[in-house]
Amino acid sequence: MLHAQPSRPPSPSDIDGEALDWFVRRGAGLDADEEALFQIWRARSAAHATAFARWQGEWRALDALPAEGIARLRRDLAIDKAREDEKARPIRQGVPTARRRWRGMAAEVPRFALALAVLCVGVAGVRGWAYWQRQPVYAAQFETQRGQQREIDLPDGSRLRLDTATRIDVALYRQRREVRLPEGQALFQVHGDASRPFDVVAGSLRITVVGTRFSVRHTPGVPGERGVRVAVEEGRVRVARSGPDAPVSGGRTGTGTIELHAGQQVAIDADGTLGPVVPVAGAGIAPWRDGRVSFDDVPLAQALAEFERYGPTGLVFGDAAAASLRLTGTFDPRRLDNFLRLLPTVLPVQLQARGDATEILSRRTP
Repeated sequence: MLHAQPSRPPSPSDIDGEALDWFVRRGAGLDADEEALFQIWRARSAAHATAFARWQGEWRALDALPAEGIARLRRDLAIDKAREDEKARPIRQGVPTARRRWRGMAAEVPRFALALAVLCVGVAGVRGWAYWQRQPVYAAQFETQRGQQREIDLPDGSRLRLDTATRIDVALYRQRREVRLPEGQALFQVHGDASRPFDVVAGSLRITVVGTRFSVRHTPGVPGERGVRVAVEEGRVRVARSGPDAPVSGGRTGTGTIELHAGQQVAIDADGTLGPVVPVAGAGIAPWRDGRVSFDDVPLAQALAEFERYGPTGLVFGDAAAASLRLTGTFDPRRLDNFLRLLPTVLPVQLQARGDATEILSRRTP
């Protein structure tokens, strides 16, 4: 006696294949009866609707590729397809019916030929798929001029605020997000997305977060601030050095990765030496967002270099002693007149006009 074998429920890959088949056929055009069959198939289960929506999303992402990327894909895929067709020629009779249909459709609809190849329909699409996955869905460059600040809203819901003389490169990918900070300082309010970590690359540090608020400073042209400093206001971030054996403070070595929590900051100098984790100063992680610069026992020369980031000061030092005096305080970099009025009251210096410049002299200098 023969017994009927129980039917195997469709696997996710089966459903995905059916969804792709319907997606391609609808793109080429369905008649009324075929469209009704499609609607019945999609309504049969939530898995069907989800799989079809996923292919629609992949197609929209493909549409966002720049023309240069499309042209490159066409060239690479043409080479791959020729190679794979040559290898598959002896077993052409074994090609599944659905794949024959897709290839026939690809010959008639070049745009779908590209989409199907990129979406890995057949071995020939592997290289194109990998290249497509590496392309950002959003890329932009932003900068501020001397004395300017700027707020930026990213498509992922994150918000950036750039300080003066700052440059950033933003690239949002399908599985990650990345901002490069070649110079300047920025405040990051990152929208949480566990599936797409958010990386900030500055100097020799990579800062990784999911959702948090923190600041990063990378000003290699400013004396005393040539490294990278990271400060966290909310949430936590992971800070990694460029190499696993880079030296840390005190000559120790380690994994090169630390975790900062709210109220903590860390700095790495221009030589790659990572300092200790310390509390954020009372002025906060980014006093510049409120139009202030804050100094804590820094050389006066470093303080003036910071003022120069916001605009020309016309200040020069008349002697090394004045340049090495230590300054503590919070000032408005846009009100240089207030700073000059206060400077002789907090440090032993005198100001003297020298043509278009103002010379800062130590009072000990005759």
